[in-house]
Amino acid sequence: MIIYVSGGARSGKSRYAQERARQLSDSPVYVATAHIWDDEFGRRVERHRNERGPEWTTFESERDLNNLPLENRVVVIDCVTLWLTNLFMAFDNDIEQTLNAFKAEIDSLRQLSGTFLIISNEIGMGLHADTELGRKFTDLQGWANQYVATHAEEAIFMVSGLPLCLKKNF
Repeated sequence: MIIYVSGGARSGKSRYAQERARQLSDSPVYVATAHIWDDEFGRRVERHRNERGPEWTTFESERDLNNLPLENRVVVIDCVTLWLTNLFMAFDNDIEQTLNAFKAEIDSLRQLSGTFLIISNEIGMGLHADTELGRKFTDLQGWANQYVATHAEEAIFMVSGLPLCLKKNF
């Protein structure tokens, strides 16, 4: 089962997904997709690590999440935006190849038993990116989000720390 959680920056996405995971399991899994690009981002990642308790199993994987031991687990995947960035870089900014690889990974996760809380950012709701590369990535992110949301049993949009249920199919 996929529970898709999206929203803007600091909307409460991660907190919500982690709380839901803890309601569903005493030993949830956290999959961090971040690549540490600089010291400031490294501090953000460290703060996220420290917020989780010892009951969490953490995997750090920039891509190929389907190769992790996630079967029959409650898993928080944080987040699609960073996961896509890693794929986008690996495929030399090719939208089609990146989107196909991302969809294949989502499809592989869908074949597993378990609950996957997949967090993503809604980056296309603000200003238009001022570079061609930024606009390409915004398009990619939107299509990836639509793919996950379409295949999710539940979709939540976070606004100011409050969950808005968009879809519930169970």
